Amino acid sequence: MNMSVNIAGVEWKNPVTVASGTFGSGAEFSEFVDLNRLGAVTTKGVANVPWPGNPTPRVAEVYGGMMNAIGLQNPGIDLFCERDIPFLKQYDTKVIVNVCGKSKEDYCEVVERLADEAVDMLEINISCPNVKEGGIAFGQNPKAAEEITRAVKKYAKQPVIMKLSPNVTDITEMARAVEAGGADAVSLINTLTGMKIDINRKTFAIANKTGGVSGPIVHPIAVRMVYQVAQAVEIPIIGMGGISCAEDAIEFILAGASAVSIGTSNFHNPAITLEVIDGIEAYMRRHGFESVKDMVGIVK
Repeated sequence: MNMSVNIAGVEWKNPVTVASGTFGSGAEFSEFVDLNRLGAVTTKGVANVPWPGNPTPRVAEVYGGMMNAIGLQNPGIDLFCERDIPFLKQYDTKVIVNVCGKSKEDYCEVVERLADEAVDMLEINISCPNVKEGGIAFGQNPKAAEEITRAVKKYAKQPVIMKLSPNVTDITEMARAVEAGGADAVSLINTLTGMKIDINRKTFAIANKTGGVSGPIVHPIAVRMVYQVAQAVEIPIIGMGGISCAEDAIEFILAGASAVSIGTSNFHNPAITLEVIDGIEAYMRRHGFESVKDMVGIVK
């Protein structure tokens, strides 16, 4: 039985990675999870300079999940290259670096820096607010999404995964835009924008007022969007959103995802990735699938 998957020419030993921002850059989880068993490790977002992130409180629990407005706090590309890449290279897993920025130039600068580093793929977070466009995310405007993809591809030596925001009217329009810009793969969904009010303090539960909602509550929405995107583009899809067991991951694969990414569940069950890998394997055995590829998108 073949658990390996090929995403844009990069061979993963199995279809499971972690969602950016939920696993640090691997070090803090390495004592709970054997990183060698993961198909890939996706790092926390990294920018051209350190970002302090948003004011606190930045996290709130919500029904069926959580809400966060961390604000992509990160140490910047210099420290990342010096500390995090060498750490991850000790393990037999693919390394995907998540890249964020506030302008096209920011993204390109990070991608250019990573061109000669020992990383396997780049995931471009286009849910960042575009300062030049008055704060609207690159991922909410098809023209901007296509443009940023094209710009990044000029500098990238590794395959480029564009991470799509669900906070749009038509997710397929965004997927087609990044495919037209030259994306090698897409990952979806990023968090859904939400709000929580603390009725006793009579104020917002998160200082930023709004935050990104993730966890089991978003799963059915994510499956629907992955299915729609699978019908709209030819490039591979990494599906994510509320995976809390192998069944959730398998739904994404049957809907058209070539691989899956696990986020929020890592916080309360650090072993979730390994449980999902084992669960996919057991499912394949039970249903007579020879390879993961045979399962991808079979639900039409």
